[in-house]
Amino acid sequence: MSIKTVVYFEDDNDMVELVRIILNREDYQVRGVSDGLAGIQLTQETLPDVILLDLMLPDMDGWEIFRQLKNDPATASIPVIVITAKAQSIDKVLGLEIAKVDDYISKPFRPNELVERINKILAVEE
Repeated sequence: MSIKTVVYFEDDNDMVELVRIILNREDYQVRGVSDGLAGIQLTQETLPDVILLDLMLPDMDGWEIFRQLKNDPATASIPVIVITAKAQSIDKVLGLEIAKVDDYISKPFRPNELVERINKILAVEE
C-alpha cells in the first residue's frame, strides 16, 4: 500500500499534530501549514491526495484558499475536506452545496470519523 499525502491548512499546531498521529497509523503523510499562501504553494508543489482545510486561518479566509485551489488546473481535482469549528448549518450548506467541497467535518470529531471520510473520498477517486 502506498503512502498517501495530505496537506492540512490549520493554524492550531496541536490540531495538526493530532491529525498527523491519527493519519500516520493509516499510512498517510500529513503536511501541516498555518499560512494560506504558503499552503497554496505547498499544494501546487506536492499535489497531495487530499486537502484538509480549516476555514479560519489568520492570514486568509478558508473559502478564498478553496477558490484559488479550484481555479488552478493543477490542483482543481484534489478533493477538499473542510474541518472547522464553524458548525453553523449555513456554513455547511455553503460548503457542500454552493462551494462543492468534497466533505465537511465539524470540530471536535472522532479519529475514526476523519479516517473513514478520507478513505471514502479517496476510494471514489480511484
